[in-house]
Amino acid sequence: MTSLNSMTLLFISMLSLSFLSRTTTHAADPVHLKEVCANTTFSPNSIYQSNLNSLLSSLSSNATQNLEFYNTTSGQNTPNPVYGLFLCRGDVTPQLCQECVAAAVKEVTKKCSREKVAVIWYDECMLRYSNRSFFSTVDEKPRFALLNTQNITEQDKFNKLLAKSMNETAAQASNAPIGAKKYGTKEVSISAFQTLYNLVQCTADLSRNDCSTCLQAAIKLLPWCCSGKQGGRVIFPSCSVRYELYPFYRMENATLPPAPIHPSSHTGKKKISTATIIVIVVPIAALVLVILSFCFLKMRARKKSNAIKGESFKKSDQILNYQAASELTTVDTLQYDFGTIEAATNKFSDDNKIGEGGFGKVYKGTLPSGQVIAVKRLGKSSGQGVKQFKNEVELQAKLQHKNLAGVLGFCLEGEEKILIYEFVPNRSLDNFIYDSKKQGQLDWATRYKIISGIARGIQYLHKDSQLRIIHRDLKASSILLDADMNPKISDFGIARILEVDQTQKNASRIVGTYGYMSPEYAMQGEYSEKSDVYSFGVLVLEIITGKKNSDFESEGAEDLLSYLWIHWRDGRPLELLDPTLEGFYLIDEAIKCIHVGLLCVQKDPADRPTMASIVLTLSSHSVSLPTPLQPAFFLRNTDQNLPQMYMESDQSTSMSISWSINDESVTEPHAR
Repeated sequence: MTSLNSMTLLFISMLSLSFLSRTTTHAADPVHLKEVCANTTFSPNSIYQSNLNSLLSSLSSNATQNLEFYNTTSGQNTPNPVYGLFLCRGDVTPQLCQECVAAAVKEVTKKCSREKVAVIWYDECMLRYSNRSFFSTVDEKPRFALLNTQNITEQDKFNKLLAKSMNETAAQASNAPIGAKKYGTKEVSISAFQTLYNLVQCTADLSRNDCSTCLQAAIKLLPWCCSGKQGGRVIFPSCSVRYELYPFYRMENATLPPAPIHPSSHTGKKKISTATIIVIVVPIAALVLVILSFCFLKMRARKKSNAIKGESFKKSDQILNYQAASELTTVDTLQYDFGTIEAATNKFSDDNKIGEGGFGKVYKGTLPSGQVIAVKRLGKSSGQGVKQFKNEVELQAKLQHKNLAGVLGFCLEGEEKILIYEFVPNRSLDNFIYDSKKQGQLDWATRYKIISGIARGIQYLHKDSQLRIIHRDLKASSILLDADMNPKISDFGIARILEVDQTQKNASRIVGTYGYMSPEYAMQGEYSEKSDVYSFGVLVLEIITGKKNSDFESEGAEDLLSYLWIHWRDGRPLELLDPTLEGFYLIDEAIKCIHVGLLCVQKDPADRPTMASIVLTLSSHSVSLPTPLQPAFFLRNTDQNLPQMYMESDQSTSMSISWSINDESVTEPHAR
């Protein structure tokens, strides 16, 4: 334990030094978050522009007067007055407030050079102006949210604590008199080693009731945008709320106006009290010690267990050891007799049917043990032998990845070929993105998580499963969503089950769905990993727009891909996003998804990225992407000379299935 104690002390010392260096250095430049420019424009050299220039100058000069909030009107006696204000976060220094307002004026002048209405947010301040008076008025739009992607534990307990503490902080801020700083913070202990930090703020011109109304509206959106996350914020023009598990504001000035800065003594550095350092560093050091001790004991227990069991499982970052897995799954353990399945589904009654498509019908069933299952009864025309079918199912059952739907078993009797999955009462992706009433349940964080998860699952099939499986029918109805909206790719082996005598490059029958099939696959039957990449691109663009490629109609564009290309080419990509997002998205991520989607649907397969590069792009902030060309044409089912298709019906009702995967058997790094 001597080495462990030395490591612990060294780590704590480094952590303390790192913390002290961060808290005593000069604050960084203001952090830009977002701006919104309205579409109404004014003419150059107009009266409005003159009034706007005067307004922005007034805001900048008043920020130098140690003011945290200031509103004013320019050109009040002219036909085109401009109303504007700035608000600095309640804990920032006057120097940082001044720098932030100056940065906001400069940026909004550049980004919204001709718009009459604009609002720009920084981490440290907010500035807005309009051709209408908005003073003393609650404005909840435009709005957006940001979140910390780290997950929390004990979500129910945390959510209750967050709601209670946020409401108390909101009450503290809103009770301030008109003209006073409507700002509040609160620290709440979660455990001996963890603290919840809350911050809320309204513009100072709001009344007590209006401030409370605004903050309550923002707090209600926290579960919608940031449920289960270690931090999150909702930002309106009139107020904002934020929480984190670390102190993100100046605690020594959290509830008091910042003291004025004297130029003669100002050194560009912030001080922090010894008490604050102790309060923060000691719990962190104690937590590190507990974690290291726990890891040490766990390693000793694991070594002892492995020695007794003689385990020989070897894992890499993304690949399950295939030979080790084969020892756990055999044909005998997977096969069910037909009588059991028939009884479980009440003789495949229509009352038990939960889905139907080109591959067959899906039924809900209950085994004698009480386990609820989903039963997919395949078509009888595959012409595949019993041994081949068993081998294919056995291979699928050995594939384990958190973004794949695993097979529990199968049943064979005569021409009956049945696949068995674990059932849970959930639906597939198409039930959300194509339903105007349910689209709102998919916030931006959820959509990005679904896109990233699908990419990781397809990458596993292509490269990491050691089987090189090409899905060939990737679409919204083949993406199942578990209780936490994690995507599970289903039907990834049915193409192999239906047709095992095909070559790697050409299929005697084309298995797929129009609107998702790549041109080379639909026209010549040539398929490869890049065929799945094309389908993935279509799916990404559908997820972020909420529109269906196969029946899209719009003036000036024959299909969704053409419509997206026109907006991308004209520099208007964000107009493509699903309106139900209402501005709640991260601009960089949204543009990245559109960019990736367009690259995936390039006509030449060589111009499409690999799934590995897509996964890297989605999980990184620094990957450079090539410029997309005009996408491939969208193939409609109108050409009578096309080869015979085996297609999944677009009218199919998707099954409600989820899959149970042993997390300990999968080693995969999280992309977010």
